[in-house]
Amino acid sequence: MEISIKTKNITLNSPLKVFIQEKIGSLEKFLPEKNLLAEVEISKTTKHHNKGDVFRAELQIELPQKLLRAESTMEDLRVAIVDVKDKFQVQIKKYSETR
Repeated sequence: MEISIKTKNITLNSPLKVFIQEKIGSLEKFLPEKNLLAEVEISKTTKHHNKGDVFRAELQIELPQKLLRAESTMEDLRVAIVDVKDKFQVQIKKYSETR
């Protein structure tokens, strides 16, 4: 699986890139197809009504006849990435059961 990482209002450093590749790459064993593109977007959102930093992680993978997408907003970017991975894993299981 190829992983494309986009950032917004945040710098992608090497440890963060490795973390994302490990977490999102672990989903490959659950996917029925192997040559897929996983689009990951991470961002630091505006503070709006929340105090402190707020991070957003989004994952999108296009499968045959279905587009799977998950999103998470947390105060810690790494927690948001793990949350997106967990949400996506549930969606993959549902997709596999309906196929």
